[in-house]
Amino acid sequence: MSVDNIMQVLRLKTATIASLEHQLDWFKRQLFGKKSERYVPEPDPQQMHLGQLLGELAAAGAAPEVTTPVPAHKRRRPRSDFADEGREAPFFDESKVPVQIIEVPNPEAQGLRPEQYEVIGQKVSHRLAQRPGSYVVIKYVRPVIKRRDTRTLHCASAPLSVLEGSRADVSFIVGLMIDKFRYHLPLYRQHQRLTDAGFTLSRHWLTQLLQQACELLAPIVEAQLESICAGHVITMDEVPVKAGQAGNGKMKATYFWPVYGDQDEVCFPHFESRRHEHVEQALGPKLAPGTVLLSDGYAAYEAYAKKTGITNAQCWAHSRRGIFEAKDAEPLHAGQALEQIAAIYQVEERIRDLKLQGPAKRLHRLTHSKPLVDKFFDWVDQQFEQQGWLPSNPLTKALAYIRERRAELRVFLDDPAVAIDTNYIERALRPIPMGRSNWLFCWTEAGARHVGIVQSLIATCRPARHRPVHIPGRCAAARRPTSGRARRQAHPAAVEAALRQQPASLRPVHGRGVAATARQPPGRLRRRTIAS
Repeated sequence: MSVDNIMQVLRLKTATIASLEHQLDWFKRQLFGKKSERYVPEPDPQQMHLGQLLGELAAAGAAPEVTTPVPAHKRRRPRSDFADEGREAPFFDESKVPVQIIEVPNPEAQGLRPEQYEVIGQKVSHRLAQRPGSYVVIKYVRPVIKRRDTRTLHCASAPLSVLEGSRADVSFIVGLMIDKFRYHLPLYRQHQRLTDAGFTLSRHWLTQLLQQACELLAPIVEAQLESICAGHVITMDEVPVKAGQAGNGKMKATYFWPVYGDQDEVCFPHFESRRHEHVEQALGPKLAPGTVLLSDGYAAYEAYAKKTGITNAQCWAHSRRGIFEAKDAEPLHAGQALEQIAAIYQVEERIRDLKLQGPAKRLHRLTHSKPLVDKFFDWVDQQFEQQGWLPSNPLTKALAYIRERRAELRVFLDDPAVAIDTNYIERALRPIPMGRSNWLFCWTEAGARHVGIVQSLIATCRPARHRPVHIPGRCAAARRPTSGRARRQAHPAAVEAALRQQPASLRPVHGRGVAATARQPPGRLRRRTIAS
């Protein structure tokens, strides 16, 4: 081999080693390091700190301190009866938390008649307590009567239930769903808790309850997805989940495709893969003209936008992530890029502080953000012209990713309804990986679909700060759709029509559908049960 061939092989091996070291560092950070992508610039070593300067000046001109001895003394320890008069507000919401009042007798009043003393006030103290179990059995007693005139027997009908013929009250079903999907408590742990509380139940029965309840909520989620697709800005992402058996001891790698609407509505449709056609299956073959699809750089979204004629806006946070991961390989240039992106985000923070909306927000972006974006893309072009980085360099890949998406990253400048990134949908889909670390996988694809149904309602109602036990009832009313078609789909009559198409075992009885059952508590007795 010639010298040139040897040098070429050495350069290739050096680039390969650098690329492998970068991948190894990334895996180490995912396993052992911090996941935060916060960037703190290195301080200038030539610049003095203000405290350091003031300390030197004080040391130069300060006179020696004169001290005076103070004799030691003892203070009386203040006594307290733990009353709450001095506190501004209690540590709980009295309208939501059940409170048990216990009257503490005054020992000085023992043996005295009521006319021998008077109550001039009271002191109140609060303590947080917990009861060993919160399950209650409701016993309905229906007397059977015999009329003497007609000699016929009569008995009142059994109270209506959400699931026909089930011995589970609506409060129990709601608690079962909230514990599993909000607090990520698997059914086998809930079954253990029920067994410890003295109930003899089958775990299979709990699974059936969950399946039937999820099917009852499916029409609401479908109407919610219709409302999202009718909006102006649609944000979409994907998150993996194992669901269904793929062979001997293996699970299929399936995906949730969360969809976020401009009315803070979230849906989690489930599909078996990450193929491009699932975007069209989730959003439909056609959207309204002028619709904006905000996403990351996955090619499926760009292909769907070109096919349907809508605008594809892309996320600045995903673009920044590649630069952040390259800061160890190229600290100087990666730091410059991160500082320029941080300046763009500071403008967005200023917009939030001023609470700008509509034309005012667009004008502020064009005035302050657009020059920074233009300067950043000019800087990116200069790096490709001046620097001789290899294509395998991490910063080269990150800047090429950004330069290829120049038009998509500039969409937010002209449209005030488009966010600068997709961080809000990543926060909304966080319960999926959190729950996945507890229940690990979904045994079937139908189970994954049920997870998406319930998480859609919980994630939609969470910004409205509804109580978890009220989420199934208020999910449809928390974020009302704005379009006429979506309002018709979410109307109780439309939900009832959809329910009639389901099997008889899953239909509500006596015409009480999901909307009617969810919007109003099913009786005073059940309201007390939920509160307890």
